[in-house]
Amino acid sequence: MLSWERLLNSERRKPKADKAQKTEEPKSTDARTEIERDYDRILFSTPVRRLADKTQVFPLERNDSVRTRLTHSYEVSNLARSLGVVLAFDDKIITDETLKPERNLPAILAAIGLAHDLGNPPFGHQGEQAIQTWFKDNPGVLEDGQLTEAMKQDFIKFEGNAQTLRLLTRLQLINDEYGLNLTYATLAALMKYPTASDKIDKNHVAKKKHGYFQSEKEIVADIWAKTGLSEGVRHPLTYVMEACDDIAYAVVDAEDAVKKGLVSFSDLISYLEHHGNGDDAVKVVYEKACCKHKKHRKTVLSPAELNDISMQMFRVYAIGEMVRDVRDAYRDQKDKIMAGNLKPDLLTESRSSKLCELLKKFDKEHAYVHRSVLEVELTGYNTIRGLMNFLWEAIHQRKEPENLGLRRSTPFAAYAYNRISENYRRIFENDSNPLPVRYKELQLLTDMISGMTDSFALSLYDELKQYYVPRKA
Repeated sequence: MLSWERLLNSERRKPKADKAQKTEEPKSTDARTEIERDYDRILFSTPVRRLADKTQVFPLERNDSVRTRLTHSYEVSNLARSLGVVLAFDDKIITDETLKPERNLPAILAAIGLAHDLGNPPFGHQGEQAIQTWFKDNPGVLEDGQLTEAMKQDFIKFEGNAQTLRLLTRLQLINDEYGLNLTYATLAALMKYPTASDKIDKNHVAKKKHGYFQSEKEIVADIWAKTGLSEGVRHPLTYVMEACDDIAYAVVDAEDAVKKGLVSFSDLISYLEHHGNGDDAVKVVYEKACCKHKKHRKTVLSPAELNDISMQMFRVYAIGEMVRDVRDAYRDQKDKIMAGNLKPDLLTESRSSKLCELLKKFDKEHAYVHRSVLEVELTGYNTIRGLMNFLWEAIHQRKEPENLGLRRSTPFAAYAYNRISENYRRIFENDSNPLPVRYKELQLLTDMISGMTDSFALSLYDELKQYYVPRKA
């Protein structure tokens, strides 16, 4: 049985300075808990700001009211924090007041909601697919005798969730190798898929993707040891954040599709009416939204304004219904959650399961496949694959293969290598890194690609393309 005392472990990975050698410092007046400080560390980090120029669903969108990864992450964080307040104050899922549940539950859920997409590459899921297919189409880069099967799968099945953990624990450097040095509690709750890339199980909700790379294997073992978790066992609050993520994108992707003019409010309502089959949650949201829509039709609104305000109210009703049902599902399933054996996710177990399913299907059938979306997704897909070709030459073509530093064998490789983030290069060139050279090369490639924003990827691709001369076979 999992223990909240361990699950809310507020210690950090970075060892504290030896008190015997530490000079006397003024007593801190910081009233925040350690977990509340985690949220602030994440909020002010550079990767969060980059999310403003990363695709949620609609790449390179010029309509400011359509979501980016940043606005999506804020919304998930807000929903998760709100559920944390309810679980802490109303349901009192933690009775040990020394753990400060009223403060720490909302704080940790807000933190992991904000951070959950930080490792995603540019251009949304097309970015992940572009990285994965590049490795499948270039199998030679994986076949040099240095890589274990798990190391190969890290790249063939490249995963933004695993990159998020790497980003927060390795890549956000100041003067050490602890990243943002978050608490064990936050890092554990952030891991949506606590499994390695060679142990994926599509039939297991916590193993259907992987949540860490081999480079962070020892960090994950430390996190599990400190929190009482293990392979395939999620932190209880991970289920809550996952549900909030699903609610946010299922509902607001439909709203964004209406804002872009790809579909109308009436299209969505007709779809729910036709496919709802009398489902309680679908019926409640449908009736509330229709009632409000009829009232708005009596006012002086243009068709576009009517569409917009009707979708806003639909969003309010749908999210409200789904959040309440997730809260009830957590209450009903808490024993299984604390035993570490809840198989499905909370939304699937909730009364709103059908509503969420229909909204996701509507988004897929009527928004994601629109020609305007597919055209820009193709641009992003080709851009990432082109950049990977350029940067692989920059990383791999060295005058001295064992010298990972700046000396490259071609002028283009030297120029392109210099365009890679200094942070990432420093980690790549670090002699204390025990991983095989080929693994480090490939990881530098994915670190750089996944850290780009949409617009930076496009501009860097255009910049490098003008200098690139294909190597002779």
